[in-house]
Amino acid sequence: FQNGASKHDDSVSGGVCLVLALFLLFICLMGLVNVLQRGLAGMSTRIIYKATNVNGLIAIMIGTGITILVQSSSITTSVLTPLVGVGCIQLEQMFPLTLGANIGTTITGLMAAMVADTVDALQVALCHLFFNISGIIIWYPLPFMRKIPLNGARALGRATRRSKLVPPIYIILVFFVIPLLLLAISSLFEQKTVGFTVLGSFIVVIVAAGIAKFVWWWKKQDGHNKCLTWMDKRTVRSECTKTLPEDMLFLKSKVNQLCEHTGLPADEEEGKDAEEGVEKPLMQEVAAAEPQAIEDDDEEA
Repeated sequence: FQNGASKHDDSVSGGVCLVLALFLLFICLMGLVNVLQRGLAGMSTRIIYKATNVNGLIAIMIGTGITILVQSSSITTSVLTPLVGVGCIQLEQMFPLTLGANIGTTITGLMAAMVADTVDALQVALCHLFFNISGIIIWYPLPFMRKIPLNGARALGRATRRSKLVPPIYIILVFFVIPLLLLAISSLFEQKTVGFTVLGSFIVVIVAAGIAKFVWWWKKQDGHNKCLTWMDKRTVRSECTKTLPEDMLFLKSKVNQLCEHTGLPADEEEGKDAEEGVEKPLMQEVAAAEPQAIEDDDEEA
């Protein structure tokens, strides 16, 4: 950022600042969540519950206003998530606040686009705004449509309690795999050649068949219960692995107590020495008895 700096110097300094900014952002969000979880109790919980128990449209406006003030929807959702976790607000109350936060975060893009010299920046900012508005129009006004994301959130929360692998798998699929797959398919059709068009059609057929197969397995072949059983087994296995050292120490202490009570040797070497000590006199007695038995046989003959 100094005078006379090259493009490479600007790129390096920008990358360093980006990494530091993300690191500080994560630290601040984690601290915010911990403070909220420890500080929200008693009267404050009831006050927040009453303050957020408002009409859905008003909640959307409140979420929009808060996000405009803080210029980040991540802060708004990061504050609301632990509130729902500790029971301060219900999931139905968080839903319109989150929708408002999605609208408020577009204001930052609009403000940045207004100072740009090109029209493309304003077009992108408006697309972001109307995309969120159209999503609200689709999912929020009708009660039965509103239940779809709420039920999905509850199902995802129950699955997360069973296995910690669910959140990263969900994030990778929804935010990386599916968008990249759709982008790749659309780019194949945009080439306007027969070969790429056929390839894109073939990929679409494969993806559709895979989705149909998964739905059939999930619904008709008890895939849902199989998945839950697998997650439960993995959770039990991981918990057993974590508690294995403590369990081994407990078992060793019980074995030592049992050995002290019964007089049995606690170590394998002591047990082997004891067995050898018993076997040697027996072998000596057998060796001494063999000549006497031979003499007796001779006398009888």
